[in-house]
Amino acid sequence: MTAYTDPVFTNGYEFTTGAGYALPTYPFVPPPELSGTASESPYPVVIVGGGITGLTLACSLAQLGIAAVLLDEDNTVGVKGASSRGICYTQRSLEIFDKLGVFERIQAKGVAWHMGRTFAGEHEVYHFNLRERDDFKLSKQPAFINIQQFYIEGYLVERIADLGHVDMRWQSRVTACTQSPEAVTLSVTTPAGDYTLSAQYVIDATGSNTPFHAWCQSTMTSIKRDDRWCIADVRFKTSPPAERHTWIEAPFNENRAVWQHLMADDVWRIDYQMAPDADPAYVSREDVLRERLARQFGPDTEYDIVWVGPYSYKSQLLDHLSAGRVYFVGDTAKVVSPFGARGGNTGISDADNLAWKLAAVIGQQAPEALLDSYHAERHEAASVNVAVTARTTRYLRPADGTERLFRDATIALAKRYSFARTLVNTGRMAEANPYTRSPVCSYAHPLVGRSVQNVAFQWANGDDAQLNDLLRWSATRVLLLWFGGFSRREADKLQALTNMASVSVVQVCATSAALQAREGIVDPTGQLAAACGQQRWALIRPDSYLAAVGAQADTALLNRLAVSLAIA
Repeated sequence: MTAYTDPVFTNGYEFTTGAGYALPTYPFVPPPELSGTASESPYPVVIVGGGITGLTLACSLAQLGIAAVLLDEDNTVGVKGASSRGICYTQRSLEIFDKLGVFERIQAKGVAWHMGRTFAGEHEVYHFNLRERDDFKLSKQPAFINIQQFYIEGYLVERIADLGHVDMRWQSRVTACTQSPEAVTLSVTTPAGDYTLSAQYVIDATGSNTPFHAWCQSTMTSIKRDDRWCIADVRFKTSPPAERHTWIEAPFNENRAVWQHLMADDVWRIDYQMAPDADPAYVSREDVLRERLARQFGPDTEYDIVWVGPYSYKSQLLDHLSAGRVYFVGDTAKVVSPFGARGGNTGISDADNLAWKLAAVIGQQAPEALLDSYHAERHEAASVNVAVTARTTRYLRPADGTERLFRDATIALAKRYSFARTLVNTGRMAEANPYTRSPVCSYAHPLVGRSVQNVAFQWANGDDAQLNDLLRWSATRVLLLWFGGFSRREADKLQALTNMASVSVVQVCATSAALQAREGIVDPTGQLAAACGQQRWALIRPDSYLAAVGAQADTALLNRLAVSLAIA
């Protein structure tokens, strides 16, 4: 057995001690294993780690009615003394949280934004408006909301408690893991004693320094970066504009990079790039931060410091995202540089991807082979995110020679010419990763393997609804949207698909009068059709990814579709 040691890194970031936030605490409840009343049968799922990824997965399983256990070694959300941590949540993550029933709380607490500006010195060299992009504007959710990570984690804990099905066990540290072809056995230590439990599947969401990597003999590529930053959470008396502002070369920070974001509670998150050899203790001293803030905002600016501390980061990617019956999600699967909000957001998508597949397999609606697609899809996404953030890292701290020459040239050109501004790289913002190598999205079409936005429509009675309403109703079944009318022969084929336990068929028409099917919805503005590429039909997975689309309504195509669904 590999001995557990306290992690040097938490979620890929190196923090010093601080105490800027008061976090909720949850009671330890002795589990049935300690009293000898637990069932001898393995639990369907055990999730290890109560961070944002583990809690998203637990909430997803709870909503799908799957019994699970969540083990967390702490008794709170967030990390004590570790600042706000993740703050930028993408439209894709917000759509997932909407499906889980916590989006409205996030929206009420957080700060929505869509504008970003990048500066080099006093010059604006790049800006974006995500509302202008087609891949953002159809959704019911905004492009981004900024909110401290522990708020979302707390909302998920409360939602899981409301839904039931998941036993959340706090102050429960996993100390060993063994597995057989049939189950995984975990050793757990608690304040009331040690015990073991078994599961059909174990999900590791404990972070980048997880002991499961050693226990499962997982291999990876890992690069430790020497780039150092100082992170500060500050509440101003008079707030700057609620936009994402970044500086590649900030004159008030020795011409190094700076990030500036507004979060909940009128707290601003400001990240200052430091020299590679900077002393972490020195750069995070309050008096040093106050000098830095005075240079940026002026000596008379009034503010309160909520938290300050340094961080560094590493890049890490597992070669395979599962090992037998153990699956790796979030920062146990990969760690990326914190540019473009591609860390926590991709962990949320990992959870959304895996949850419905586990539920379908455990509910015997799909063969166990469906779980193999988790690695195929999310490893591709992780590989892209590692590569994208690595390019940003090299741009923000270029090596002498070609990299620095390229950066200096693009900045100089961007100050004068608009064509060069897209070359300025301070972090390509996270988005829903497409799946191009998926065995579950193998139907040949450019749209297949892409996420469908959470667009609005109407029920047949005229009530407003959105795609997530259909996905919740369909649960672990795939959703076949049929746009327009159908013939009697097509009706027979659609009925055959409806009779399959793994398929929900819904007719979509422009008016309620045109509906022929009992399960029908109205798309008066055509937004749902647009989100599906203006096709005749679209097959949408429970995680809102397109598995297949078609422009023709021929019965042979539907037959092939039915066969492929029966296999998947």
